[in-house]
Amino acid sequence: MIANKFFSLLALVLLFSCKSESDYDVIIKNAMIYDGNGGNPFRADLAIKADTIAFIGDLSQKTALEIIDAKGMAVTPGFVNMLSQSDESLIADGRSVSDIKQGVTLEVMGEGSSMGPLSDSLKSLAQKSQGEIKYEISWNTLGGYLDFLEKKGVSTNVASFVGAATLRINELGFANVQPSPKQLQNMKKQMKEAMEEGAMGVSTGLIYAPGAYAKTAEIVELAKVASTYGGTYISHIRSEGNRFEEAVDEFLAITKAANIHGEIFHLKAGGKQNWKKLDKIIAKIDSARKAGMNVTTNMYNYVAGATGLDAAMPTWVQEGGLSAWRNRLQNDTIRKKVIKEMSVQQNEWENLCLSAGAEGTLFVGFKQDSLRKYLGKTLAEVAKIRRKSWQETALDLVVQDGSRVEVVYFLMSEENVKKQMALPYMSFGSDAASQVPEGVFLNWSAHPRTYGNFARLLGKYVRDEKVISLPEAIRKLTSLPCDNLKIQKRGRLKVGNFADIAIFDPTKIQDKATFEKPHQLSEGMSYVFVNGKQVLKNGEPTGVFSGRFVHGPGWIWKGEGE
Repeated sequence: MIANKFFSLLALVLLFSCKSESDYDVIIKNAMIYDGNGGNPFRADLAIKADTIAFIGDLSQKTALEIIDAKGMAVTPGFVNMLSQSDESLIADGRSVSDIKQGVTLEVMGEGSSMGPLSDSLKSLAQKSQGEIKYEISWNTLGGYLDFLEKKGVSTNVASFVGAATLRINELGFANVQPSPKQLQNMKKQMKEAMEEGAMGVSTGLIYAPGAYAKTAEIVELAKVASTYGGTYISHIRSEGNRFEEAVDEFLAITKAANIHGEIFHLKAGGKQNWKKLDKIIAKIDSARKAGMNVTTNMYNYVAGATGLDAAMPTWVQEGGLSAWRNRLQNDTIRKKVIKEMSVQQNEWENLCLSAGAEGTLFVGFKQDSLRKYLGKTLAEVAKIRRKSWQETALDLVVQDGSRVEVVYFLMSEENVKKQMALPYMSFGSDAASQVPEGVFLNWSAHPRTYGNFARLLGKYVRDEKVISLPEAIRKLTSLPCDNLKIQKRGRLKVGNFADIAIFDPTKIQDKATFEKPHQLSEGMSYVFVNGKQVLKNGEPTGVFSGRFVHGPGWIWKGEGE
């Protein structure tokens, strides 16, 4: 017994002795380093100590607790998901598996709405409106939500914009009205507080109620607050279809009036009749940039988008929120008016279903078990099964499911996807929740971008089709979004920066998810480090929660940390 205790004590002494004598925690040797700047890669070793990149160069004479041989692999900064919808999925499973399997180390959330700030009434409504993922809303502010995620445990870093629609609901509810001077002042006060807590800026979703009710002047005032703190105005613009050009004009006017960095969420020309407009839009953006405006864009790498059936119906019928919307859809007179408006091309609101066609509208999410038999079917197929028009079917499903009903819309051209990808100011976002193909996440289908957006870029478009080079793709996934958002010490492999690192085989990186079988993880990513800790090892999640709340440029530093 005494001998056993002695040897146990000796083992502990040797362990701590080895740890103290090691030069670094991790050495990545034989690395082909893509530093994030867009230049040619170079061969070197890289060392990690604690949460930091400690050395890049020849480490052949140095020791570490762990040595990774990266021969044949690319070593890059961790990727930034510029449009993540992981607000709830990270609460259910903080491992962020579908994204770390693709090298993502930062989830940027908040498209038009956000998880804070929450008035008492909005907080109560959000608690009651939860779907499959149930959780207690213990926070009131956006910073409080991001702190909650960090403390609960996440494998990726997290950040968020504050949603203009959230500020609007806090003051105006879901009504189609304009704020009084006092109400607008209250919204600006909330905006200020969110920026000081660490928001990246302000976001809008201008095809969705109630965000669609906001006039340009209201958005400018909120963007001016974000600008004061060096933030960004980022927008799902008012139209990506029939009024695409006018929507971009409004976006540029807001950006200029607020003197702010502006970014367009998931740039695209939706609907075949609008594909030809993309060249004009690119010319508008290029002209604004040449004139000195700081304007950028992001995208996902598919010809189909995903949202709800609310994007197939006029915004006036949605005023007052989901309950009021459903009630109206059960009124015969209103139903006839809605169906008539859904059936014709017009420029008053964005009708994605008319642009995609009922045969190009795919069901991927229902709340009610009884309706999940339609998952993976098109609206045209379900309408035929139910022996109704596609318009009537859409209305009925919203009423019966008690939700906006999640759908995929096939809207874009492959030629335009490639053209956008090559733009020097284009970064990338999945516009999807990071999840895992198990448990609650199998209760709905998904857009394949959920599991494959970044691997698809590196495999299909970089390696196979050579649309852009690998160094340029890495720049657009790393330093470009970090520079745009003024994020310090991330986005580049540089001594002193946080050790957010992806290691993958460029010949094997590949998306596997399809529209028919979306719940398939990507392949080819071997290691991912977040703040110096391995969250992916030999291609498998480690369950380590080293992700942090990455603060925006307006954050008032009140303690130790980043």
